[in-house]
Amino acid sequence: MRTKHLLISIILSLVSVQAFALVPIKHWQTSQGGQVYFVASPGLPMVDIRLVFDAGSARDGKHHGIASLTASLLETGAGQWDVDQIAQQFDAVGAKYGHATNRDTSWVGLRSLTQADLLAQSVDTFQAIISRPQFAQAEFQRIKEQKLIGLKQQQEKPGFIAKKTFYQSIYSEHPYAHLVAGDAESLRQIQLSDIKQFYQQFYVTKNGVLAIVGDLTQQQAWQIAETLFKQLKPGENAEELPQVNLPKKSKTEHIDFPSTQTHILAGMPVLSRKDPDYFPLYVGNHILGGSGLVSLLFNEIRGKRGLAYSAYSYFSPLEEAGPFTMGLQTQNKQSNIAVEVMQKTLADFILQGPTEEQLIAAQKNLTGGFVLRFDNNRKLLNYIAMLAFYQLPLDYLDTFSGKVANVTAEQVKSAFQRRVKTNLLQIISVGGL
Repeated sequence: MRTKHLLISIILSLVSVQAFALVPIKHWQTSQGGQVYFVASPGLPMVDIRLVFDAGSARDGKHHGIASLTASLLETGAGQWDVDQIAQQFDAVGAKYGHATNRDTSWVGLRSLTQADLLAQSVDTFQAIISRPQFAQAEFQRIKEQKLIGLKQQQEKPGFIAKKTFYQSIYSEHPYAHLVAGDAESLRQIQLSDIKQFYQQFYVTKNGVLAIVGDLTQQQAWQIAETLFKQLKPGENAEELPQVNLPKKSKTEHIDFPSTQTHILAGMPVLSRKDPDYFPLYVGNHILGGSGLVSLLFNEIRGKRGLAYSAYSYFSPLEEAGPFTMGLQTQNKQSNIAVEVMQKTLADFILQGPTEEQLIAAQKNLTGGFVLRFDNNRKLLNYIAMLAFYQLPLDYLDTFSGKVANVTAEQVKSAFQRRVKTNLLQIISVGGL
């Protein structure tokens, strides 16, 4: 069995090298000090651009939701254009603008054709958005009200309440504790001056990275990077986030809600992006609850007992320790037994670790489908932006499959025993009694 495992590891490592050797990542610094990561992808005459700032909800401070609100406001007016004119600028050249905020980052992105005149207009409009936002009072009030309405609607969903309570429980006073959208009370208190201050502090050259993937030469990518960074202020890097403290003890909390299904989340903070246990935990979780119909959690909860339609687990690595989460939905009357089965399945996996057969199946599945996760420019951009922001090695994609293939059953068992503590799990349920 060990020989078979070693052979599969060697084959998968070779496949990984062949798959990614043809798409090297170029990295350089602009004349303004901006960090750039570029992958040339000839073929379709398109380019995807993403500017990522260390300006996620962990930077909200006392104004929960300000990071998301700021990112949403950027496209509502910039330079000499209002929100409608910006949309027309992009539509006229077939370009698309996007943005998103998570706990660690806020990013703004552009997809454009690479024909010279079309690309020039796209980049010009994009540059205005990131460097010359208007932040008009009327647009601020409009977007703020939209977000308040959205939060009110979300409060009527048990899944939202479970997630909100779960993060508060596992992170306590840490900046990761509140949801990215913030909360209504905090949003109401945010003023336009707070938005401008947040933008001026975090949307600066030293606090961002630029990822570019598309049908461009390196010289063309260099010129775009120079253009985008030239009007941003140099600024400073955001301060390091505080270390995440583990919960002091386990907790089980039920929130009564008039629903026929109970939403259950359980977990604790575990994994950061550069964690040395990343690959053993990643592979192990695929076996435990990350592989859908064939995972242990699904088999025990759905397959054997029919307690839920699905059951899952996942790690969400962040700059600091991101959460390990297990989840399911079940009928109210079955919630207690579902939680018991979920806890026992995790405890058994931590105690015993995976079998060799389970490990090999997981490795084949993870490596075999890895290339499909970025089989187009937009998907590839997601990975390039991620490794750029977290400053992972440039050969991260080249070596990923090999590192997955080299994980042993003992490493998985050891990592789960050291890092996932059943006596510290935070278990949140929301539903009817």
